[in-house]
Amino acid sequence: MFRDRKQAGEKLGIELAGLDLCRPVVLALPRGGIPVAAEVAKALGAPLDVLVVRKVGAPGNAELAVAAVVDGNPPDVVLNREIVEAYALDDAELASLVALERPELERRRLAYKGSRRSLSVAGKTVILVDDGAATGTTMKVAIRALRHRAPREVIVAVPVSPPDTLADLATEADRVVCLSQPGRFRALGYHYLRFPQLSDSEVAAVLDEAGQLHKTRKSHMVGDGSTAEKNRRSH
Repeated sequence: MFRDRKQAGEKLGIELAGLDLCRPVVLALPRGGIPVAAEVAKALGAPLDVLVVRKVGAPGNAELAVAAVVDGNPPDVVLNREIVEAYALDDAELASLVALERPELERRRLAYKGSRRSLSVAGKTVILVDDGAATGTTMKVAIRALRHRAPREVIVAVPVSPPDTLADLATEADRVVCLSQPGRFRALGYHYLRFPQLSDSEVAAVLDEAGQLHKTRKSHMVGDGSTAEKNRRSH
């Protein structure tokens, strides 16, 4: 059991830091994945961003996903083809259902990120983080969308998940890192002592802090490099 999301992220960061990853970029699934991912990004010295996923419900059954929209420029639409075929939806009907979810996707993106541009993942190691994976459905959608953006590899990183979900995610991701795999999973909140719901403003604050930390670290690295170059030339 983890004390809270921060501690889970610290432990996950230690695990990932030992993998010697090439050009890592950390992407969090909001809202719960943000505090976990912030600690992972800190441990790796990597930039942090958020990946917003919005479910597209079937006609008359909003809980059954016919597709999902993943934030990006442009956004990616990932279809659940079995459900699409079961409802005999044509392209126009699908487009209409997707259009209904776009405003909420955009609202969440603006609430979390403001005017900040999304990080490019092309050629980089993407570490996709959440506070846990019960069914892995959202994580799978995110992986499939990221594949369209030409990453070097996609790593799923979660503190806790049931073994069958991890096995399923392993067929989608290049690597899966999980700290705890309880046979009796129950609900995600059972694996944390403190598991509060996060507000949009709290998510935005964590992202802002992580962005400033990474910017400061980069400036120090540039400064150290300049000093080293001056010393080399002086000799």
